Amino acid sequence: MEPNRKTVLVTGASQGIGAAVVKAFLARGYDVVGTARTATKSKELSASEHFASIDGDIGQFETARKVAEFAIKKFGSIDALVANAGIFLVKPFTEYTADDFRALVSTNLAGFIYVTQLAVKQMQAQGTGGSVVSITASLVDNPIAGEPASLPMITKGGLNAGLRSLASEYAKDHIRFNAVAPGTVDTPLHAKASKDFLKTRSPMGSIITAEDIADAVVFLTEARQITGEVLRVDGGAHLGKW
Repeated sequence: MEPNRKTVLVTGASQGIGAAVVKAFLARGYDVVGTARTATKSKELSASEHFASIDGDIGQFETARKVAEFAIKKFGSIDALVANAGIFLVKPFTEYTADDFRALVSTNLAGFIYVTQLAVKQMQAQGTGGSVVSITASLVDNPIAGEPASLPMITKGGLNAGLRSLASEYAKDHIRFNAVAPGTVDTPLHAKASKDFLKTRSPMGSIITAEDIADAVVFLTEARQITGEVLRVDGGAHLGKW
């Protein structure tokens, strides 16, 4: 353990936005513990002195417990959490199945709740404040008729609403809660989409990268007086029709 280094937990850390977030924090001198179902098989990240990965389903409390305990044992603290893990299913509302619903709730909601509870308890014990940033979606406030995603947005919208309550509840502890709401990001999720198509998903006509989202996450993590905010990184998509 090195003095003055802070530790951040990142869920959904094996690829895409999660991997970009890990790299951004490592570049800024943080210790990082990342988790995903196949975190140790990531093609974008490898274990190092300041980065460790743990395999597991973050929708299960046992995975969250392992991640939190490992961070404390190896690095000595939990100073920030990036709740990035999430799944996204596009289909008409009437075609979502009970299995779809359970999967969305498990990853998008339970995957936030369990690890956040443990991180907040540790931050309170440390008495030095902390930051929780969740990754939600621009579609929460700007639905697109041709992209039906009602059930995923119920979960992502729930996170947006919940962070305001949490920001208020833990303000006196200086534990801040914020969210980044991406638009369509060039990640493995959209690997089959053309660059020209990705450009049409933003009024600015530019492609949103995982690094763009990571920059926003780092900003909110380090912005000591910002809490209860949703930062939209969508090229202006939330402004309406274009």
